[in-house]
Amino acid sequence: MTRSLDLTHEQRIGHQQRVRRPVYVDMLPPCNHACPAGEDIQAWLAHAQAGEFEQAWRVLVADNPLPAVHGRVCYHPCESACNRGQLDETVSIHAVERFLGDRANELGWQCPVTAAPTGKKILVVGAGPSGLSAAWHLVRLGHRVEIRDAGPVAGGMMHFGIPAYRLPRRDLEADIQRIEDMGVKIVLNHKVEDLLGEQQAGEFDAVFVAVGAHLSKRIDIPARDAGKMLDAVSFLRDVGAGTAPKLGRRVAIYGGGNTAMDAARVARRLGAEEALIIYRRDREHMPAHQFEADEALEEGVKIHWLRTITDIDQTHFTVEVMEVDANGRPQPTGKFETLEIDSLILALGQNVDTGFMQRVPDIEFKSDGTVVVDDHMMTGHAGIFAGGDMVPSERTVTIAVGHGKKAARHIDAWLRGETWSKPVEHPVVGFDRLHLWYFTEAAQRAQDHALSEARASGFEEVVKGLHENEALFEAKRCLSCGNCFECDGCFAACPEHAVIKLGKGKRYRFDYDLCTGCGVCFDQCPCHAIEMIPEPAA
Repeated sequence: MTRSLDLTHEQRIGHQQRVRRPVYVDMLPPCNHACPAGEDIQAWLAHAQAGEFEQAWRVLVADNPLPAVHGRVCYHPCESACNRGQLDETVSIHAVERFLGDRANELGWQCPVTAAPTGKKILVVGAGPSGLSAAWHLVRLGHRVEIRDAGPVAGGMMHFGIPAYRLPRRDLEADIQRIEDMGVKIVLNHKVEDLLGEQQAGEFDAVFVAVGAHLSKRIDIPARDAGKMLDAVSFLRDVGAGTAPKLGRRVAIYGGGNTAMDAARVARRLGAEEALIIYRRDREHMPAHQFEADEALEEGVKIHWLRTITDIDQTHFTVEVMEVDANGRPQPTGKFETLEIDSLILALGQNVDTGFMQRVPDIEFKSDGTVVVDDHMMTGHAGIFAGGDMVPSERTVTIAVGHGKKAARHIDAWLRGETWSKPVEHPVVGFDRLHLWYFTEAAQRAQDHALSEARASGFEEVVKGLHENEALFEAKRCLSCGNCFECDGCFAACPEHAVIKLGKGKRYRFDYDLCTGCGVCFDQCPCHAIEMIPEPAA
């Protein structure tokens, strides 16, 4: 097809005034929006689908230094938000993240520090996910960082609270080792009790406290002569340290969260013939994730919903049957059952030990002991910041990592006498804004699982990783919501040749001298990277 370049714009569009024009836009994909760690998920998936795995990993760790960990233990809210779930199945983002993390650990990929040294020194208290994340980002910003932790190994509750069948220790240790290789100093077996004294003695310019929630909550249960009672946090910590207690044949776990599921599954692995979870609400209202309960049931764990312990007499447990009222709350029925139990593990949540911060002036605390911080993650005492489980928030590894990154940004700005503000986000693009004619249905590549009958005999990892071809396929399932991936749809569809291709990675531009505003490019764009806007006033 040929056209005369001598025609005017009005002649080409039939002397009609163009009332709208297309513009290229970058919108916020829902996966990025939902990630508590603030990962640019779509960006690293784009590199992964091109087979650029190392570059994908580098984009990933710019936000999150623990990809091998997160690919295993994150509850992936990004996938709950994924638009692809309304087409067929969500992209298995966590599985691709795990593949990248494992590939990096296998090949020894490193992140050299390129920032100029600032001369500033920061103390981080706690080597859990939030402290490790803050240290990673602060070092990359040019600061010197020292982490001090009361435990014998780094990792916090990732090491002592998450069983090895979910998070093999070699993978956790590899991610932590990279943080040390970046120049972060980690001092173990060092419990900080005089925070200001240690800050002054070490000449630290700022402090980030992230000690986690390591204290189990207690509950009053009438017990005339109680048998063996344990708390879930101490139980899992002892198992992780190789000093597992003897439980007996029949073990009850009181609680309905993820920790309760882990405690029950660990009890089975330690030889308990029966591991019984007792929870006062129904499955619909349990705090544990559904897949956690499914995996526990697959391994022979029994769950008694709508039950509460009312009395303990040695190994005789009395439980009352509950029923759900119109508001979904459990109510007593006056019906009782008796169970024979050798050991009871309490998994009723955790509290944070912030007593050592009580002596620091101007720091405020909530009634549950958590520390009050402002929008900059700073406590009431200038230069002392806090995050992770010890501040009011939902408690997950991913949220803790996000707190660490956010705190690092604010600490860096505070040390420079500046204020950091999060960049304004683009609008989130929903499923209804995509043009899905471009995509074909393709089922998610499922991760293999160890056979359920073999799981209870040891702590080998239950969920397996993706192979390279599977990770590549899964990454290619990304719809690139709201961001151009250079499919050439607009370029090929434009009847006026008004779309100018700029080369790989540079996308396109519109020649408005040729564009008629017909909107074909908009209709052809599968990911809504084009908007039609009113023609600007002359």
